[in-house]
Amino acid sequence: MNVAMGAAFLMAMSAVGPGFLTQTAAFTGQLGADFGFAILVCILVDIGVQLNIWRIIVISGKKAQTIANDLVPGLGFLLTVLIVIGGLTFNIGNVGGVGLSFNVLFGMTPENGALIGGIIALVIFLVRHALTVMDRTVQVLAVITVLLLVYILAVNAPPAGEAITHSFVPTTFDFYSIVTIVGGTVGGYISFSGGHRLLEGGLKGKESIPYINRGALTGISVASVVRIMLFLAALAVIADGYKLNPLNPAASIFQHSAGDFGYKFFGIILFAASLTSVLGSTFTSVSFLDYSKSEDNNSIFKRIRPYLIIFFIIFSTAVFYFIGNPAKVLVVVGAINGLILPIALAILLIAATRKKIMGKAYRHPLWLSIFGWIIVVFMAYAGIQSVIKGFSNLF
Repeated sequence: MNVAMGAAFLMAMSAVGPGFLTQTAAFTGQLGADFGFAILVCILVDIGVQLNIWRIIVISGKKAQTIANDLVPGLGFLLTVLIVIGGLTFNIGNVGGVGLSFNVLFGMTPENGALIGGIIALVIFLVRHALTVMDRTVQVLAVITVLLLVYILAVNAPPAGEAITHSFVPTTFDFYSIVTIVGGTVGGYISFSGGHRLLEGGLKGKESIPYINRGALTGISVASVVRIMLFLAALAVIADGYKLNPLNPAASIFQHSAGDFGYKFFGIILFAASLTSVLGSTFTSVSFLDYSKSEDNNSIFKRIRPYLIIFFIIFSTAVFYFIGNPAKVLVVVGAINGLILPIALAILLIAATRKKIMGKAYRHPLWLSIFGWIIVVFMAYAGIQSVIKGFSNLF
């Protein structure tokens, strides 16, 4: 049960990164109550993706890259390259988010704040019983985030009726906003973070299905609650006639609601969101380099894993410190990252039909397969459009 909750909060708070805060605030500023429809679609896609991927990974007892290699030799290595490069690049933004949070809270430069954030992440991973420490840290930061958003909603009265109505019957349909938040919620490494965490915790096989469902649905619920609350907070501010600052729309919500005190609160939320994203990105990306059997406690990977984690965090921190946020690279990699979800989900859905991978006694639910393939088609189209837009902006 503790492992399932650890996986749930790791997945949920991996999705609640600095990009999550900015996207939700910015799109609410642009679309108003109609953005609720995009959130509703995102939640449905989230359910279909997480329930499929978690179930296939845990019941097979294998990580996603191993499943892909079992399906087509070499396919797992391609998946690893996509996940690790995407995770490493976006971790630069996550570390930068920690740096910005220290800038808000203490006035130090984002670069120096990022150094401190990198050190904190290293300490969490390298202490004894690191997975347990990571689980507890992520859960505490999730609670802090929710409580701070409750405070913001308490001092502002969001137009809840309007939000509910437009969530189901929008007056404007914005395809780009849906693509962006779906990619930010379950794109790249995020959709695998929970399933791989369950394997690390020793769960596998059909008997784990109750824990899979409970963990996945809890994680989806936490991520969805935070997004809905942030959406309502932004909507309340907009309803007052206040225009969000385009340079930092999420911060302006809190500053307008509670002045400098609210601005400092935002610094804490940004710290929580960014640090948990650093932990989630590092853990999941490094887990894709593991091709050993789960029961092999003396594998080469397990011996070199601490060094891989150190490299991953130090590299991300150093790039942010010396170069800053490489915007053009992030645009292109972000567009390519949009293609990872349909590719990975398609691989796992095909693998779910192979008895040599899943076992002779398991039959994947038909409704989950149909749900999954609908998402594959939708996100493949969306990902291609993102790549085209990303390269057109770059050149």
